[in-house]
Amino acid sequence: MNAYIFPGQGAQFVGMGLELYEKYPIAQELFEKANEILGFSITDIMFEGSAEDLKETKVTQPAIFLHSVILSKVLGDNFKPDMVAGHSLGEFSALVANGTLNFEDGLKLVSQRALAMQKACELKPSTMAAVLGLDDEVVERLCEETSGIVVAANYNCPGQLVISGEVEAIESACEKMKEAGARRALVLPVGGAFHSPLMEPAREELASAIENTKFSEPKCPVYQNVTTVAVNDAAEIKKNLISQLTAPVKWTQSVENMVKDGATQFIEVGPGKVLQGLVRKIAKDVESRSAEIAE
Repeated sequence: MNAYIFPGQGAQFVGMGLELYEKYPIAQELFEKANEILGFSITDIMFEGSAEDLKETKVTQPAIFLHSVILSKVLGDNFKPDMVAGHSLGEFSALVANGTLNFEDGLKLVSQRALAMQKACELKPSTMAAVLGLDDEVVERLCEETSGIVVAANYNCPGQLVISGEVEAIESACEKMKEAGARRALVLPVGGAFHSPLMEPAREELASAIENTKFSEPKCPVYQNVTTVAVNDAAEIKKNLISQLTAPVKWTQSVENMVKDGATQFIEVGPGKVLQGLVRKIAKDVESRSAEIAE
């Protein structure tokens, strides 16, 4: 069974999507529609902007979403998912790919999500850190023992967890992680504490936008970050998507469940190869690759 997976923030690069735009009329049409919806030329930034420009949350999130979704459209009949999942932002791409959301609504929500997260980041100095080489339970316990807000945010693969919270709490948690034997505990260059309680103002803002968007019954199940199991019900997908901003991304558990449910091949749709690397660490016996367009 084919599991199609969609990357989140961090996979962007200058020039992303240009080849799709130049070669495929459907891609050009959707990119131009995106410029219109967003009210600025995201294609200029994606194709020839600086890495700095591309790193702005309000640009990064729509850019990665567009690359993933447009690539899935260009694949045409070769795009046959039995199941989908996306890492954080990638969940929105997955929901367009499996027909839950249409392209326009998906892009509008991603844009609103980026702006709401940006606003939440500005309210309080906050950050994230990658912790390597400790069991999940140890990381969770040390977060609980640290004063201030710090939580496990991204369960990326066994032995790789990202924590999220207030700057001081993250720094002190990192020291504890190192003392407990972490191979690394490294503060990440991100704008704020994604997937933590500090994103509550953004969650509230996005919740009403999600509530007012039409969700259709999906063509195949989505394994959501919050629950990690197959979901086919539009109302339930909506509820989980609202919880996503303040809840952890349980990627390890999602991939394990997809394998349990019969996934034999994972195909990453979008920029980069981060998710394939994680899949290989989570499920050594399944194949993983990038989506390729048949010439």
